[in-house]
Amino acid sequence: MISRQLLLTYLYLLVYIVLSSGVILYNKWVLSPKYFNFPLPITLTMIHMGFSGLVAFLLIRVFKVVSPVKMTFEIYVTCVVPISAFFASSLWFGNTAYLFISVAFIQMLKALMPVATFLMAVVCVGTVYQVTGIFAEALRLVLTQVLLQKKGLTLNPITSLYYIAPCSFVFLFVPWYLLEKPEMEVSQIQFNLWIFFSNALCALALNFSIFLVIGRTGAVTIRVAGVLKDWILIALSTVIFPESTITKLNIIGYAIALCGVVMYNYLKAKDARSSQTSAESITERAAKDLKTEKRSSDLYVPSEDSNYSIVGKNGRSGSHLDVIVDEEAPLIPSSKGLSSRTKPT
Repeated sequence: MISRQLLLTYLYLLVYIVLSSGVILYNKWVLSPKYFNFPLPITLTMIHMGFSGLVAFLLIRVFKVVSPVKMTFEIYVTCVVPISAFFASSLWFGNTAYLFISVAFIQMLKALMPVATFLMAVVCVGTVYQVTGIFAEALRLVLTQVLLQKKGLTLNPITSLYYIAPCSFVFLFVPWYLLEKPEMEVSQIQFNLWIFFSNALCALALNFSIFLVIGRTGAVTIRVAGVLKDWILIALSTVIFPESTITKLNIIGYAIALCGVVMYNYLKAKDARSSQTSAESITERAAKDLKTEKRSSDLYVPSEDSNYSIVGKNGRSGSHLDVIVDEEAPLIPSSKGLSSRTKPT
């Protein structure tokens, strides 16, 4: 029977897959010139980070739903700042890729990230953005796992966004000011409050689910769950966005990549089980050796409530035998101990 903790972990993964797929399709629809036509990915990402940071601030400082943690300057500089930088870079480059390539092709790039991707990067601008975003996302996930699990901090999704979202907003401000602010001044951009509010709300829920999954499992697990999400996105994108055509060659290539991911995780789990078994055998062998050593070093000493009463030369009776141990043979009583007995009067 599946335990409650394992069932809860699967639930978190399912929520992450649904929210991640929804946010990706929503962002593609907002950014695409063929649909909502808001071709400003940095601005959209800054809206997400600003909204997430504001909600986290209200929940912690105003409504006091959770308490802030004692964040040291060292942890903030070594963990929060790099995570925020990679988080901002991942969202920036990942969202920018939607302006140039389809959702289905982006998901295939996430699975086919080796040398072939780099060869394609020289001829496709969108691929360059997506590959850069993939590397930033991988580094961000690993650093987030370090922050949540290995630094001794009890961070929940709300406190994580409370520290990371504002810092990511600051990192995004520089490229926004240089690249998109001049474009916003000369072009007429439509702004629908309800669309951006719902989009930011979905991104906030996705950020919460990411920190929940990483805190409960790890960065590798969330990347493996992303493989299933990619299949869902490929299927949905071809229905929602008709321009996202998929050939048989694309499907075969992605299936090969998926088999590689499954084989990698199977071998990794097998190695983990074998290492755990060897560690347990070493522990058992050490316990047996310790028990044997303890038995061999035991020295018999008669009990205090012995029925024998030994009388010394001075006429006093002893409660037990006085055994003198020879230093050269500590397990063999010396003859001096036995000769110290006196005959009964």
